[in-house]
Amino acid sequence: MTNKILEALPFHRFSDARHQLKDVLNPTNLIYSDFFSELIDAAVYLKPENLQRTGSYKVRGAYYKIANLTKEQKKKGLIAASAGNHAQGVAFAARALGVKATIVMPENTPLLKINKTRKLGAQVVLSGELFDDAAAKAHELAELHDLTYIPPFDDLDVIAGQGTIAFELLDELPDVDVILVPIGGGGLASGVARLAKLLKPSVQVIGVEPSGAASMKLSLEKGAVQSFPNVQTIADGVAVKTPGKLTYEIVSACIDQIITVEDVNLIDSFLSMVEQHKLVCENAGLITIAALFKLKEQLKGKNVISIISGGNIDVLTINSLVQRGLYIRDRVFTFVADISDKPGELEHITRLIAEEKGNIIRFEHDQFSILERFSEVSVSITVETYGAEHKAQIIQALKDKGYHISLVERHYKE
Repeated sequence: MTNKILEALPFHRFSDARHQLKDVLNPTNLIYSDFFSELIDAAVYLKPENLQRTGSYKVRGAYYKIANLTKEQKKKGLIAASAGNHAQGVAFAARALGVKATIVMPENTPLLKINKTRKLGAQVVLSGELFDDAAAKAHELAELHDLTYIPPFDDLDVIAGQGTIAFELLDELPDVDVILVPIGGGGLASGVARLAKLLKPSVQVIGVEPSGAASMKLSLEKGAVQSFPNVQTIADGVAVKTPGKLTYEIVSACIDQIITVEDVNLIDSFLSMVEQHKLVCENAGLITIAALFKLKEQLKGKNVISIISGGNIDVLTINSLVQRGLYIRDRVFTFVADISDKPGELEHITRLIAEEKGNIIRFEHDQFSILERFSEVSVSITVETYGAEHKAQIIQALKDKGYHISLVERHYKE
């Protein structure tokens, strides 16, 4: 079966997709990253598809698929299922090509993605918790209302459209050694891997999945498409329980390796991208950045391209990532101390922190938390620091002055 699928994705199919997309796409030229290159001792380039039309690479496959539909298929109207980025790609392409579209999205889809999809002219239906739930509902509505279903990843036209990224990667960096590509359902990974191998057989393509939704990795290990038992990841754009059948076959033939990354690594990667490159990326788009550190020894001395697949992220999620990231990096910490309940004691502990250049960003004073000791009160203080060394310096200064403190630990799954 694999050979037949690969034969159905010859070079000219990708070339046709590139031609049809040439006036549709924004240029997303490679960005050389001094920061990541120095950290892993390799030449790291970023492919910023978060700057693409609709905020992700998904517009490529959606547009090419819809452009190739028959007049009758377009006339029926379109329906798609998506966690957000495919939704916007379909909505954009449908509007550009004069076709009506309905999108089914999981109920927990970020509001930003829902509103953007509606603004592009599509009707939005919310159903289920995961993409797979939304897909089931979309198929049901397609049959009920005789609509044309636009698959998010398991379709040869969609795969060919997504794969056009590989043309751009090899045009800009012909001597690339390794391409890191995100995997959700597998459309991007299979398209990029297939075309990259056609253009440069020696290039290594590594797929990256979140450990909480590693359905493609599980499928390859079992030798057949599998459903991941319990999908749980902050990377909603790749939270796919079951990969595609076509994409599974292509990935198994063209991808050299699949690795997984933890959610905690995505949080740290988000801060790095914002601070070092002023780029806002969604969690699903960051998994190849997190992979850089996991593959540090393997990538040493090589030319590496990390595909950033999207940037559709809402403000509340950004705030959450920043707060968690600061705790992970010891840029913020919280401690509890019991102090004497007498005038001037609060001023004393806060002045001590200020002398150590700590910035208090939150302070809670509870006079009634220690009922058995009337002479003491409990204070909870959150301090902003320059990092781990500065945090340790402040803690030591407090201990040297006789304060008995308890750190409030923030636990994140490793």
